[in-house]
Amino acid sequence: MGKLKLLVVDDEPGIRSGVIRILENFSVSYPFMDEDFDFNVAEAPTGEDALDLLVDNEFDIVLLDNKLPGIQGIDVLEFINKKQLDVVVVMITSYASLDLAVKATRRGAYDFVPKPFTPKELRATIETITKQLFLRRMTKKLNVEGRQIRFQFLSVLSHELKAPINAIEGYLKMMQDKKEGDRIDDYMEMIDRSLFRVQSMRNLIMDMLDFTKIESGKKIRKIEPIMLCDVAQQCIDSFQPLSIQKGIDTYLNCGSKIPIRADRQEIEIVLNNLISNAIKYNKEGGRVDVSLGIDGNNATIRVEDTGIGMNPDDIGKLFEDFVRIKTEETKNISGSGLGLSIVKKILNLYEADIQVESTPGEGSSFTVLFPIDNP
Repeated sequence: MGKLKLLVVDDEPGIRSGVIRILENFSVSYPFMDEDFDFNVAEAPTGEDALDLLVDNEFDIVLLDNKLPGIQGIDVLEFINKKQLDVVVVMITSYASLDLAVKATRRGAYDFVPKPFTPKELRATIETITKQLFLRRMTKKLNVEGRQIRFQFLSVLSHELKAPINAIEGYLKMMQDKKEGDRIDDYMEMIDRSLFRVQSMRNLIMDMLDFTKIESGKKIRKIEPIMLCDVAQQCIDSFQPLSIQKGIDTYLNCGSKIPIRADRQEIEIVLNNLISNAIKYNKEGGRVDVSLGIDGNNATIRVEDTGIGMNPDDIGKLFEDFVRIKTEETKNISGSGLGLSIVKKILNLYEADIQVESTPGEGSSFTVLFPIDNP
């Protein structure tokens, strides 16, 4: 079993001991990990103590309180950034200091956990971080640790591609043996299903390529002025065949030119994922509205659908890697579970925010607040 070292920095003894108890017998497993992970927890009551421990030890995760005696949590975070320590920081914050926690996430903290938190909430956060650490470090090692790491990463692809390849092979053998008759029309359903599987595999491969480029930091970015409305129209046009197939009406609402500075390919990936999901998870004969505008210093992108919607509990999982919401309505809809994770990673590069609203059976809306004058 693998070990991850976690440092909890909080001046409240109850919080520190509570974290130790919660994680004492807790482990994280993942289908593509070689082993499960559990946690060695160290504790620091002050920021000064935390700095001493960070200098002398290598930690994987730091749970960091905002308000500390002496130097503050934000100072510890800046030290971690300055030293470029390979550690994931999660801020522990009271509800009264959520603004500070949000600022901390923009300065490099991965996330924040409001006080008081339940054991379930903390374990869910740690589980997500563990998966992120595994995938991030695996992609960074692809070019330096040779065949074993490459094989480990490619196992993700092989695992996800095996089922559709087997299905296509089965359909082809049935056609070869003329199991259903001698006419091509007898096999149209098999052909349609095979084409559907091929498209699913293509989408998975493209998602994996986007994911690895972003995670490894190897993607070459070209930041330049672009017109958001033009990019959105192009993305909508590319999904016209899928819209027609499902009988979905897609509308672009853009009252004026909206210039932003961004990498055009990254914005296309964001819009393609949001529009694709709005069509895929819609109802037959439904509607998708893509609305663009300006709100203060932000360009706004809102993608609304009249689809199947989601439960509130599912919304919190949407942006995790390899996560798909599994319900009776989604079981026949293809996807890699990476699309929205990639969207979130790209938006983080611009300090942009994304908000989700959804009602089961009525539809969902995704709203992006994109800083117009981003660095």
